[in-house]
Amino acid sequence: MSSHSVGKSLPRVDAVNKVTGRALYSGDLTMKGMLHMKILFAERPHARVKSIRTDKAEAADGVAAVYTSKDVPVNEYGLQIPDQPVLCGPDSKKPHTDIVRFVGDQVAVVVAKTEAEAEAAVKLIEVEYEDLPILANPTAALRTDAPILHPDRGDTNICVHYKIRKGEADDAFAKADVIVEGEYQTPVQEHAYLQPEAGLAYIDEEGLVTIQCGGQWTHADRETIAHSLGLPDEKIRVIYPAIGGAFGGREDMSVQIVLALAAWKLQCPVKIVWSRRESMIGHGKRHATTINAKWGATRDGKLVAVENELIADGGAYMYTSNKVLGNAAITSTGPYYIPNVKVDVYGVYTNNVPGAAFRGFGAPQALFMAEIQMDKLAEKLGMDPVEFRLKNALQNGDTLGVGTPVPSPVSITQCIEAAREKFNWKKKAKNKKSTPHIARGHGFAAGFKNVGFSFGYQENCWSKVEIHGNGKMEHVVIHQAGAEVGQGLHTVMIQMAAQVLGVSENIIEIKTSDSAKQGNSGSASASRLTFMAGNSMKGAAEAALEKWKKEERPAIAEFKYLAPRTTPFDHETGHSMPNFSYAYVAQAAEVEVDIETGHVRVIRIVSADDVGKAINPDQVVGQIEGAVVQAHGYAVLEDFKTKDGRVLTDQLSTYLIPTIWDIPESVESVIVEVPDPNGPWGARGLGELPLLPTAPAIAAAIHDATGVWIDEFPFTPERVLRALGKI
Repeated sequence: MSSHSVGKSLPRVDAVNKVTGRALYSGDLTMKGMLHMKILFAERPHARVKSIRTDKAEAADGVAAVYTSKDVPVNEYGLQIPDQPVLCGPDSKKPHTDIVRFVGDQVAVVVAKTEAEAEAAVKLIEVEYEDLPILANPTAALRTDAPILHPDRGDTNICVHYKIRKGEADDAFAKADVIVEGEYQTPVQEHAYLQPEAGLAYIDEEGLVTIQCGGQWTHADRETIAHSLGLPDEKIRVIYPAIGGAFGGREDMSVQIVLALAAWKLQCPVKIVWSRRESMIGHGKRHATTINAKWGATRDGKLVAVENELIADGGAYMYTSNKVLGNAAITSTGPYYIPNVKVDVYGVYTNNVPGAAFRGFGAPQALFMAEIQMDKLAEKLGMDPVEFRLKNALQNGDTLGVGTPVPSPVSITQCIEAAREKFNWKKKAKNKKSTPHIARGHGFAAGFKNVGFSFGYQENCWSKVEIHGNGKMEHVVIHQAGAEVGQGLHTVMIQMAAQVLGVSENIIEIKTSDSAKQGNSGSASASRLTFMAGNSMKGAAEAALEKWKKEERPAIAEFKYLAPRTTPFDHETGHSMPNFSYAYVAQAAEVEVDIETGHVRVIRIVSADDVGKAINPDQVVGQIEGAVVQAHGYAVLEDFKTKDGRVLTDQLSTYLIPTIWDIPESVESVIVEVPDPNGPWGARGLGELPLLPTAPAIAAAIHDATGVWIDEFPFTPERVLRALGKI
């Protein structure tokens, strides 16, 4: 028996199956009579599909069917707005679906007996295109003479514009003693999950069109697929097998709709596995941004005014740009109290791969600018950058840029102090050892991010608990649809149920991620599931326990948790209560810069993250280490290159991600626990936090080592040498 499960570092419940290879991922699934699918991608950034001839493909060996736009009942989809065709072509009933808007748009699908036969048949499809002008640059797409990529969405390529107006920024700058202006560029990042997009669709024993495919929200996937097929939601079933990483990239559809279409029409199982190249051209990426900033402070080190303009490349379709950029708008002032704020954030349609959700969700871009601005101000003022941050850190009762108090308790000060102490900041700053061509430097950065969905959406989450036994609890079954994308959700759900029920974790069975058998859990995104699913699991376990005490056998209870309400941005001022909870982070970095080669070596990262309560401390450390490594790749190594809308780095041989030889030599995790009053056992969300400040911390360390600011990353040797004036 255990009534102290919360706070213990229990082994992950999925660990053994994953390390032994018993866990089945989407690409591992097979069924008797299964057919194979291949997709014809547009491979051009902007064109009108004039005609598609499929007769040669249909006559090819092993081919069961070829589908084009005319075969899709409702040829549109999108997580936020339905602005993307399922298949681009001239025969759709919806206008503008004959236009391909990026290289990864899907034009046709082939279903055949073998993957090789499907692949051969795809090459026989003849498509006549009329190439259209390419908009590859968001700034060019903003011009009044630019072609409009979505004429049904209005007469502009701006897909999102948010404004924040607090106080009188223009007047306040006149009172500032120090003003820093800068322009910053942040890059595209590829999710590079180990498991490329893959899935299996079939008709189940109840007659439901069933799709087994990795994702982040079973019920949203179901709704999107049902809409495109013109079917009721309850005719679609979405099941998640093991998922090989997500990081936001599986929020938006990839193979699910065309798989469901084929299985529905053929009434037999159909499978697809994307190649790495298909994954890299066919699915969304982190938004690239250009940010112009003007920040002012008084001589004694108090921030007085901020003016930010952020332009993000939304790519061909909305995906989640509206939500990502709302978060960027809020976090663009950093975790600091600033009385006068003027922010404009634009998302712009282009003919690039769509900008998508990616761990951090707009905050890494905004905080890169905010934290370097803080360092530049501190330098001008002659202040220690950590002391400058502490002087301006948000406190309980302070208002954010949106004009409302930040939800309490605010723990950014505790995070900054924890990172400073662990890193031994002051001593390190005085004792920098450098050799003639190796310069060593230290940098510091902080950040914050919302937990949970926001901007007026009523956050909610469902769980169910069953207690079985006679005199004592012998078997507990918990139900939770939240996606296990590698973060350890299933483990902490079991721990939370065990804590409430006072039983051993060993008697608890978890049933997960099947839209036909579970209520809506919401998405594995926004660092929300520990908080949201934790509250719903706690509520369901408590309700089941009450029934057990009243001698109901079995004792079964469901619970739907509703989070505190939020409000959307005011259109003109941004005034709102956009989030019910935030989490905070601070990091210190130590780097070595080879001033002859430009190579940046990250020696040490200290990351202090407020998780409210560590439900499973080892999993918290794992999340911090994984996020820092991913952020290090973003900052130093990963260089996604495109030209005129075409992806040049479309393989992992050209788009380099960190290996064991590249990652920081030391990542030290400091778990800060300031309980959130609404979180289960005080827990806040963690998943995205440690990624947020790494790039600016490394930038500050490079500056400390070399004396130069590099306001664009990744910090490749070429970029570093150019900044040093060596090339």
